[in-house]
Amino acid sequence: HYRAEGRHEYAVLLFVPSMPPFDLFDPERRGRVRLYVRRVFIASDAELLPAYLRFVRGVVDSEDMPLNISREMLQNNPVVVTIRAGLVKRVLGELKKKAEKAPDDYAGFWDTFGAVLKEGIYEDHANRDRLIELARFRTTGGEGLKSLADYVAAMKDGQEAIYYISGDSAEAVVRSPQLEAFRARGVEVLLLTDPVDEFWVPAVGAYQEKPLKSVTRGGVDLDKIAAGDKTDADEKPDDDIGETDIDRLVASFKLTLKDAVKDVRTSARLTDSPVCLVADEGDIDMHLERMLKQHKQIDASSSRILEINARHPLIRGLAGRVKAGGAAADLEDAAQLLLDQARIVEGEPVPDLAAFARRLAAVMQKGLAT
Repeated sequence: HYRAEGRHEYAVLLFVPSMPPFDLFDPERRGRVRLYVRRVFIASDAELLPAYLRFVRGVVDSEDMPLNISREMLQNNPVVVTIRAGLVKRVLGELKKKAEKAPDDYAGFWDTFGAVLKEGIYEDHANRDRLIELARFRTTGGEGLKSLADYVAAMKDGQEAIYYISGDSAEAVVRSPQLEAFRARGVEVLLLTDPVDEFWVPAVGAYQEKPLKSVTRGGVDLDKIAAGDKTDADEKPDDDIGETDIDRLVASFKLTLKDAVKDVRTSARLTDSPVCLVADEGDIDMHLERMLKQHKQIDASSSRILEINARHPLIRGLAGRVKAGGAAADLEDAAQLLLDQARIVEGEPVPDLAAFARRLAAVMQKGLAT
């Protein structure tokens, strides 16, 4: 609650509800700040706050505007422009104070309205830096919320990027195989679970000169971070399978899978799982593609890269089969099953369920026979 005096005079009373309004995600994204002129009601939504602050409720009473002002005139009224700029500055300032002085209370606010506030990071370039400082994120580093400043301060020696993974829920993405190498090296990853994350992250690009990089897209080079850290991946497998044998297996998978994947390559991001799917560096992120398909924005699916864990016993066993000249049919079934497994883990549909069931039954039958 405050009163602005000077060139334009107006009184303000604003508050943030403790519970989200039922129309918070209405497509029209209307605000609910009422405008009065000298205590005479003018409009229930005069767009005194941007859409990303539509959760704020309250009233503004102006002393300067004419009583007969129309809704059309409000859009370009210089007094409204001044009030709007002042309100945004004040609201963001109050939220910053809350975040600094009462972080637990702010965490409750963020869980309720954070997804809406992040819309401003994409839309409001003038206030983008202030909004980024207000943003909080769940990470693989433990419970609670962290700011990007906290994340950067805790980055590992040699880490050059801010890593993130996007998905429908934190519980789902935290189990993604793409996180295995990051977890093994103690590298924290942001868990982005709001649809708006797919839009503001590319718009921002970097924070404090640290690029924002998806762990499910492009190659991953953790050698600098892993230096000096002892992980299971550093131990040499106890077999006679060499890089040439793995390369032959990769070539065999490429011939079998053909256009079903964009490429097959060994992975630097896997430690426990045998395979995973990733998007190429310039391709659309997998979670964003799923969202767009759900909303009928795109029809076709992009080809993905199948990464294999060269240290996994299953992969090394298959490489041994290639080395020994194993049956081509068995290797083809294995390649198809591993691709379907990677699809299932990513929440993607299996194109041919009957063929998947047949291959799985055949592998289980052979396993029982040995």
